[in-house]
Amino acid sequence: MALDIKKVRNIGISAHIDSGKTTLTERILFYTKKIHKMHEVKGKDGIGATMDSMELERERGITISSAATNVTWENHTINIIDTPGHVDFTIEVERALRVLDGAILVLCSVGGVQSQTLTVDRQLKRYKVPCIAFINKLDRVGANPDKVISQLGEQLGRPTVVLEIPIGLEDQHQGVIDLVTMEAVYFEGNQGEIVRREPIPSELRTRAEKARQDLLDAASMFSEELTAAALEGRATQDQIIAAVRKATVARELTPVLMGSAYKNKGVQPLLDAVVRYLPDPSEIENFAFDLDQDGREIKLQSTPEAPTVALAFKLEESPYGQLTYIRIYQGRIVKGTELFNTRSKQKFRVGRLIRMHADSLEEIEEAGAGEISALFGIDCQSGDTFVAPGLNLAMSPIFVPEPVISLAVFPEEKRSSDRLSRALKRFAKEDPTFRSHVDPESKETIIQGMGELHLDVYIERMKREYGVALRTGMPQVAYRESISRRAEFDYVHKKQTGGAGQFGRVIGFIEPLAEKGYEFVNQVKGGRIPRDFIPACDKGFQAALKKGKLIGFPITGVRVTLTDGQAHEVDSSDLAFQAAAQGAFWKAYEAARPYALEPIMKLSVEGPAEFVGSVFASINQRRGIIISSSEDGMFARIDAEVPLSEMFGYSSVLRSLTQGKAEFTMEFLKYGRVPAPIAEKLIAKYQEKLRGSEGK
Repeated sequence: MALDIKKVRNIGISAHIDSGKTTLTERILFYTKKIHKMHEVKGKDGIGATMDSMELERERGITISSAATNVTWENHTINIIDTPGHVDFTIEVERALRVLDGAILVLCSVGGVQSQTLTVDRQLKRYKVPCIAFINKLDRVGANPDKVISQLGEQLGRPTVVLEIPIGLEDQHQGVIDLVTMEAVYFEGNQGEIVRREPIPSELRTRAEKARQDLLDAASMFSEELTAAALEGRATQDQIIAAVRKATVARELTPVLMGSAYKNKGVQPLLDAVVRYLPDPSEIENFAFDLDQDGREIKLQSTPEAPTVALAFKLEESPYGQLTYIRIYQGRIVKGTELFNTRSKQKFRVGRLIRMHADSLEEIEEAGAGEISALFGIDCQSGDTFVAPGLNLAMSPIFVPEPVISLAVFPEEKRSSDRLSRALKRFAKEDPTFRSHVDPESKETIIQGMGELHLDVYIERMKREYGVALRTGMPQVAYRESISRRAEFDYVHKKQTGGAGQFGRVIGFIEPLAEKGYEFVNQVKGGRIPRDFIPACDKGFQAALKKGKLIGFPITGVRVTLTDGQAHEVDSSDLAFQAAAQGAFWKAYEAARPYALEPIMKLSVEGPAEFVGSVFASINQRRGIIISSSEDGMFARIDAEVPLSEMFGYSSVLRSLTQGKAEFTMEFLKYGRVPAPIAEKLIAKYQEKLRGSEGK
């Protein structure tokens, strides 16, 4: 039986690392009776949080892979995805937000808006996801929800509407005041399962009335009915809820709730808020591209009667075969029905349809528009679109950042070599930011990822899950090459070896491109190069960009303009013009003064203010540029831009500098020019590597 779409919520829980996302999810599972006993992150009780089903997650106390579950609250079905906070696993957040309709943004009442909160906020805005803010950890020393609320506006640019204020803070935290119902809410019982509502304590009445007026002022902007009722002093709960919901769905306001998930306070009202204020799937506009009409945008209908359109957003290997997480945007999927993959052009029949709960499965007969479920045994890739036969639509792709770090891995025995190959194939399919290849010169197996932790986790998984015995080389930065000036080319590719020969001539120029990447411009007139051979020229230029001749890394920031050329009636071919384009590029490349680029990372260090001087010095030693620093009482935050090549092992350095009290996050920001002395060393190292491979 398909669910009532109006009673479905698809939400994600996102935040800076260690803000309490997984603890909050554990409480939600308990209060919705999905689990019967709560467990803690880091497996203090030997079990670990339900949603951290991977052994590594429980050991390290971090979420590595996003986990899906579904719960029921107030006759509503809530599909929840608990996502990682660590920036190295940002692809998990990206693909979760791509398919969600709403989110809970969790903030620490002490740390407030932290570096990774800014990244998550950018992702929420990229996918236009409405959200509720939950200020967590009100029981901690230094808790200051008012500061966090002001940061939401100042640092994230989010207009807020505060729906609760705390009853006490730190060790005096007892509960919250609900400003919609104007009641004090307490959480009793061994695990906060009993919600008790009472009149507001007299000492908090004045503050609550002022906060209630602020709520009415903010919500009235979105409802004329509420405005009129508020002026007459007769605003009802339903009017307030309707106005706040309208503003939240339109992403004009962010409702703010608060509590302490660890101390079992404030979670049930948060669930009420998810049902009340976050949109159901029918309230979100979703679009697909019609591949039969040059990618024309088509609005999808969130109804089970329409032809099926679903997106595969996450893949996972399981003992029973590949598990494919899907979000159904239109129509419905029933066991035994036939679907079409618009990327691979393959039809397949739905065998097993699954509803997920962390690492346990529940088999279902059908799922409708707005639901998140999973399929077994389907050969596909992350980001594929599944449609009913007869349709040819594709959903917009998931944003995948480029890897910035690589590592050579060496299997220690033949048996491990085969297992390594299987592991790499699986991990690269599951995680688009994890890649592997064999270096053609050194014949080494190279893995690439988003950071040291990212690669470290995959190496550990290879050892544990596949029994691979391996060694690793030194981490390698993903450098790039570019050009600094315009250079012209006039190149003839000519080959005659009996029979049909090869001939192609290309004339034009290459020049720097402000936006990093590649652009091809065709200005050939009069059919000097037949139109059929122009794509071959483009292909040849792109092939040349894959590996530069300065330091051996891909080339970026180049525009190639083709102005003239020459073809032969018999000897010209696609292959000939590809070869001509490659030869022309290399001829012009040296004259265009190539230079090396390195990844520059955005670094955020947070910790006690007493260590600021030492942290400044450590960043300056690493060629870093301090962008900003702020101190809030005993707490300080430093934002800087630092080359990735200087940041290996920084976690150990920071621990020793700050007595283990500071933490940092780092994410890719841009590519910057490598200073001349370092560039000379990279060039010399590459030349030595070339000489070594020639000698073999």
